[in-house]
Amino acid sequence: MKKIIFSGIQPTGLLTIGNYIGALSQWKELQKKYFCIYCIADLHSLTIYQKKEILNKNILDILAIFLACGIDPENNILFVQSHVPQHVQLNWILNCFTNFGEIKRMTQFKQKMSFHKNINIGLFNYPILMAADILLYRTNKVPVGKDQIQHIELTRNIAYRFNHIYGNIFTIPKKILNHNNGSCIMSLTNPQKKMSKSDSNKNSIINLFDNDDIVKQKIKNAITDSDNPPSIKYDLKNKPGISNLLAILANMTNCSIEQLEQNFKNKNYNNLKESTINHLCLFLNKLRKKYFFYRKDEKYLKYIMMNGSKRAKKHANIILNKVYNIIGLI
Repeated sequence: MKKIIFSGIQPTGLLTIGNYIGALSQWKELQKKYFCIYCIADLHSLTIYQKKEILNKNILDILAIFLACGIDPENNILFVQSHVPQHVQLNWILNCFTNFGEIKRMTQFKQKMSFHKNINIGLFNYPILMAADILLYRTNKVPVGKDQIQHIELTRNIAYRFNHIYGNIFTIPKKILNHNNGSCIMSLTNPQKKMSKSDSNKNSIINLFDNDDIVKQKIKNAITDSDNPPSIKYDLKNKPGISNLLAILANMTNCSIEQLEQNFKNKNYNNLKESTINHLCLFLNKLRKKYFFYRKDEKYLKYIMMNGSKRAKKHANIILNKVYNIIGLI
């Protein structure tokens, strides 16, 4: 029997090339080996206000992107989080097995607290809902970036705590880190921080729907360095901008970083940028063509959501019923 993978993406605006390289491309590979449950995390997205029409559109957009990226809805489960109420039911139970201090120490929460004085309780509770998402499906492995490792550790702690009291109800999940060079794509204007679709500076990101002219402009203006003569090598500490472009190009060409370093030996930064632009535009044009093919068929997308939620509920009910029975809820 295949081991179970769980992962999710929030429907909060256009996805970036960083989302594709860091998550979606990995999802496509994982489905070859695992039984994958992929979630459009609309409940998580409510921590930021969105108009109803925008949220509805974003959900369908994300699902069409899943399909365009090669995620198979027949052999995996693709569903919308809010369509499976067991997530919020287990969330409340897990709240009661989570210490206040654990959540208060979460790095992402503390970072957002430092920028915003009035943040909502949903943002504080977010990691516990994430734990419910994972534990509900007897998940064996969770693909994560480095910024989410703390969330997985919290999930494991909650599961251990519950199991210590009631027996082995929850499967203890393990993290999968993408160890490929450049699995974390950084901002084009500040390669010290991760590329984020919520970045207010849109020149920092390449979103999946940027046309060729926009891609060209953004890559041309991407931060490199002032080394003279130019040195094109992967060095995150000393050459973060060049490393970021090499990472993007490596993922677009399925070429190793080492091979790219050889290819660009004795070449300049414009050569690297031109090659990155060409391959990125080629990839994005192919992806968008597939996306628009699926996006125009809303009837099919809604069928996938309905079928996915039915299948997800069957899996979720197994664990939720066990939890309710073992703690005495009738």
